[in-house]
Amino acid sequence: MEKRKGIRIVAIAGSVRPYNFTAKALALVVDELKRHDHIMLHVFDPAKITLPFPGLAGDESTEHFREVVAQATGVVLATPEYHGSYSSIIKLVIENLDYPSVLSGKPIALLGVAAGQIGAIKALEHLRSVCSHIGAIVLPSPISVAKVDKLFDQQGRCLDEATEKRIRSVATNLLNYIHNHICPKIALEEMVREQNV
Repeated sequence: MEKRKGIRIVAIAGSVRPYNFTAKALALVVDELKRHDHIMLHVFDPAKITLPFPGLAGDESTEHFREVVAQATGVVLATPEYHGSYSSIIKLVIENLDYPSVLSGKPIALLGVAAGQIGAIKALEHLRSVCSHIGAIVLPSPISVAKVDKLFDQQGRCLDEATEKRIRSVATNLLNYIHNHICPKIALEEMVREQNV
């Protein structure tokens, strides 16, 4: 656990529907992240957090959520596509992460799911734009999953090996970015501090 103990990943699902497909897809990303024992992982279910509309006060769950995301090294956002865009839940998540946003400067990996044939391309385009606007580092190659309602069984297992591999790549892409760009920077900063002591 001592190795790279500072790596903290937050994963957030953008749906509150019971047994939603967004959570099932995100569970594969989470499972992939759990294979790395040097990572501290926090998974947030927005149904269990108070996410008030802008201008209204939150509660302890809102503040805890904001603090954990602020301390994260990287974030995974998963959204269904609703009416050609991302979910209102994901927008509330972003709205409750302060201004300036605690997502600013953080690498963000995006996952979108949809029942339609073209997947969540529109949702991911819009979400990428918003995340970039607030200063997040949106990683290339967001994963869009089409016909998601046909891809999982009742237990949440993915029925298509190639699709499962693509979904899991959300985790590996984020970790690769962190290991190649964030960790060397942290190590360099620590080395400079030690030399100045």
